[in-house]
Amino acid sequence: MHPLIDHQRHVTRRELFGRTATGIGTAALAALLAKDGAAAEANPAGGLPDLPHFAPKAKRVIYLFQNGAPTHVDLFDYKPKIKELHGKPVPESFVAGKRFSTMTGAPQGKLMLAPVEPFKQHGKSGAWVSNFLPHTAKIADDLCFVKSMHTEAVNHAPGITFFLTGSELPGRPAMGAWLTYGLGSMNENFPAYVVMTSISKGTSCGQIFYDFYWGKGFLPSRYQGVKFRGSTEPVLYLTNPDGVSREVRRGMLDDLAKLNEVKLRDFGDPEIATRISQYEMAYKMQASVPDLTDFGKEKKDVLDSYGPSVKEPGTFAYNCLMARRLVERGVRFVQLMHAGWDQHNSLTTELYNQCRDTDQPSAALVQDLKRLGLLDDTLVVWGGEFGRTPFIQGNLADRPRWGRDHHPYAFTVWMAGGGIKPGISYGASDDLAMSAVTDPVHVHDFQATLLHLLGVDHERLTFKFQGRHFRLTDVHGKVVKGILA
Repeated sequence: MHPLIDHQRHVTRRELFGRTATGIGTAALAALLAKDGAAAEANPAGGLPDLPHFAPKAKRVIYLFQNGAPTHVDLFDYKPKIKELHGKPVPESFVAGKRFSTMTGAPQGKLMLAPVEPFKQHGKSGAWVSNFLPHTAKIADDLCFVKSMHTEAVNHAPGITFFLTGSELPGRPAMGAWLTYGLGSMNENFPAYVVMTSISKGTSCGQIFYDFYWGKGFLPSRYQGVKFRGSTEPVLYLTNPDGVSREVRRGMLDDLAKLNEVKLRDFGDPEIATRISQYEMAYKMQASVPDLTDFGKEKKDVLDSYGPSVKEPGTFAYNCLMARRLVERGVRFVQLMHAGWDQHNSLTTELYNQCRDTDQPSAALVQDLKRLGLLDDTLVVWGGEFGRTPFIQGNLADRPRWGRDHHPYAFTVWMAGGGIKPGISYGASDDLAMSAVTDPVHVHDFQATLLHLLGVDHERLTFKFQGRHFRLTDVHGKVVKGILA
């Protein structure tokens, strides 16, 4: 039965006039507008009935999002021409007509800046990786470097929002919310979509972690990402108060569920169903989370592979190991966000810190998934919201304060596992790493490809809101077939 009709069965004439603003407004109308989500609400574990659209290569995703925009010209995109032009003005032909951040101003006359550390080729694939990332270099043959990424945003919050939600403006569902809405959950004891954040100690160029980076947008609330705290207690209030046993808690939740079910029958509001399911999830997490955070059964060599800060809650290394343990337990989408890459004037200091804190754990995560046989159906993504300029921001003579500005026209992300072709570099930028010129990959193309790997046709995963069928890729995007295994 349609939710609106079901709701009308329970509304008297007096209630209709007395609750027009709240009853119909928050329940019946919401149910009408969200009718495309009714099937998912009826079957919360399984997602939509027609998904996946085809056989998936990946079952789960770990997205290592690097807030602040890592500098592709110092890490992955080797261009001898940049070193050759070091200290000389950027050629006009490379920057004409381009829009940059106002922090630098007009690029004309800016001086080219050579990579801070040298590059070397690694593995059978011969991938170019900077000395900044020795651990990533060792797994080069497991990675696909997409060197022709480009975007439209020139500032951080819009750029991150665009990558994660398909729009520069907040309010759309995040990628993890779309996937859990469409594909459902693979576990009963954890949320399907988990988020963890971190920032390097002592950094001066961190970015704010806005909740809409993992928001549900206009989807029902059950698809919201659940943020784990960076502490020994990642979820608040999991421990029962003194004097309250687990049996007592079970009884309280059962009684509360009955009361909520009465309200659900009366009003038909899908958010009440969400509340019931979330209370139940919280009860299950009381038992599952302590086991998740207990690293005591991990082998010493595994712990050591993630680096010295792996046992310190809130660090990127700790979160990487947590991500592996979460996907082992069936979590669909794990989003790690690490801030501190915004090096406008700290390229020769804080870039070293960022790479030290993220290089080893990122590589260890890929190797650990591979060791456990999970990499084949787990997609790992590493990258930020855009790149950095090949010319300097600041004074070339003031080396400790060298920096690079925001750069949307070409940058690099890497991907591994989950149906991605390993040991390749896809696409290319021009001689100055300024623009994507060979096989350019737009943000919407990236999103379409990620969905494709999980068996989802990005044009068919939609949700009707305010009279329009929305999707993650908006009205754009094509699958990048050249990186598929």
